[in-house]
Amino acid sequence: MQEHNSKVALITGGSRGIGAAIVKQLSAQGAKVAFTYSKSKINAEKLVKEISDLGGHAIAIPADSVDVKNIILAVEQTVFLLGQLDILVNNAGLFATGKLHQLSMDDFDQTVSINIRAVFAASWQAARHLPDGGRIISIGSCLAPRAGRAGISLYSMSKSALVGLTKGLAHDLGPRRITVNLIQPGPTDTDMNPANSPKAVKTLQSLALPAYGRPEDIAAMVLHLAGPGGNNITGSVIDIDGGFNA
Repeated sequence: MQEHNSKVALITGGSRGIGAAIVKQLSAQGAKVAFTYSKSKINAEKLVKEISDLGGHAIAIPADSVDVKNIILAVEQTVFLLGQLDILVNNAGLFATGKLHQLSMDDFDQTVSINIRAVFAASWQAARHLPDGGRIISIGSCLAPRAGRAGISLYSMSKSALVGLTKGLAHDLGPRRITVNLIQPGPTDTDMNPANSPKAVKTLQSLALPAYGRPEDIAAMVLHLAGPGGNNITGSVIDIDGGFNA
């Protein structure tokens, strides 16, 4: 049985990596899926075709999360083109690194725009369309509770903000039984952070489980939270990090 038949989901930043895995798994479970992308048009088109070839329904929406208008419009396009919105996954993010003296205010503004403001805006607009019992799931980072090294203060700050936003929205939307949760991935094997990169050896030493995670691991938790198993889970911060923060 496909758990998400008749559901419509929007995933921001869904053309590759963790986002693409979420798109694929929600589609495989029967959902109609919209996803945003900013620079990976070729990847987005390939993903739409792959899902279509498997009998699913997906649309790709060009939307750079740095511009809040793009995110609000993406929510409206999803509802207009697919008829409704049941699940929002805030996945798009920016990983800006550098020690304090190396960072600029432009770095700050861009990080806050993508990692915090876009999440708030998408949730704010989606809440106008989500039915009672809808879902909002955001993708944070294991570097929010523990930075662990120099050079990631800006990124850690932005992902830490999602903890407070998630818990607050859980109370705001709880009367409508809309659940709001945050997943914090650890090192995950994607093209941006490959498990076979030179730095991976040192990263593995910080994990309780001696292996990088897979994008599918994160997608599986999204499926759980978006389905019946997530009915009574809200305001939660869930680490999927191989024990990075254990």
